[in-house]
Amino acid sequence: MSKNVNMIQAINMALDDALAADPNVLVFGEDVADPQEGGVLGVTKGLSTRHGSVRVRSTPISEQAIIGAAIGASLAGMKPVAEIMLMNFTTVAMDMIVNHAAKLRFMSGGQTHVPIVIRTMTGAGFSTGGQHADFLESWFCHTAGLKVVIPSNPADAYGLMLSCIADPDPCLFIENLPLYFAPGAVPERGVRIPLGQAKVVREGSDVTVVTYSRQVMDALAVADKLAKEGTSVEVLDLRTISPLDETSILASVAKTRRAVVVHEATRNCGVGAEVSARIHEALHAQLLAPVQRLGSAFCAVPFSKPLETAFVPSQDQIEAAVRRTLG
Repeated sequence: MSKNVNMIQAINMALDDALAADPNVLVFGEDVADPQEGGVLGVTKGLSTRHGSVRVRSTPISEQAIIGAAIGASLAGMKPVAEIMLMNFTTVAMDMIVNHAAKLRFMSGGQTHVPIVIRTMTGAGFSTGGQHADFLESWFCHTAGLKVVIPSNPADAYGLMLSCIADPDPCLFIENLPLYFAPGAVPERGVRIPLGQAKVVREGSDVTVVTYSRQVMDALAVADKLAKEGTSVEVLDLRTISPLDETSILASVAKTRRAVVVHEATRNCGVGAEVSARIHEALHAQLLAPVQRLGSAFCAVPFSKPLETAFVPSQDQIEAAVRRTLG
């Protein structure tokens, strides 16, 4: 086997392994079966051929129906993985996700679980415009009963997907379009990565960058650059943003005493605000500088390529934020 795979291959491997291991696992969504090429980018290619069109099937273009069917199947003992092609389209199924999937366990006194995984893709970088590239994770992090997972590399995507499928509650699994094609280490087959556990992907002592998804790669590039100047940057990949791994966040920032939080979602009311608030509440007296927050501009994702590039936090902006914390 190759020494590297990309995220498309890793997610395909996870779904393939889950389907093979458990006959209750189902995969469905728009165009996911092989007659439709396994999805718009081929993430599910080959699965319906190997596991049959009953367990891996394409659906009509109806996000409410897809999530409704997933919830119903889960109540009957199945473990559906439902694809909503683009994250903006989860808005069509918000009622199903927020009022039904996330709440049925609470409203049944813990007697009813909804073990569904909602796969969805998003991310700026390909000029797909304002209705196809939003990061909307903070909307769902505001919903009790729903786990929100965002991998930054192929191996994590594989292990986190397996954990989502095994989880008794609904999980939203967000895939970043530009990261689909970035190579990474081949995952260890069958090994899950626990939900709710962040990972220190680079150790440092001067400042912590707390981030997830594509911005992990940007933070690592900035850390490499600043290391040549003698500045030691720790990079913490959240991986799961609901529930937040507060223990790991506070442990890292308590060590460095400085923090920058960065994500692709708009800065206003984003996950970074929650992370910053928790750091300030717990470590206010220990911090050497206020927490810096970076996010995309507060506007629709631009279609114009130059404007789209300016919309997303850049490595230069991350570097500038780190330098501000250093005074």
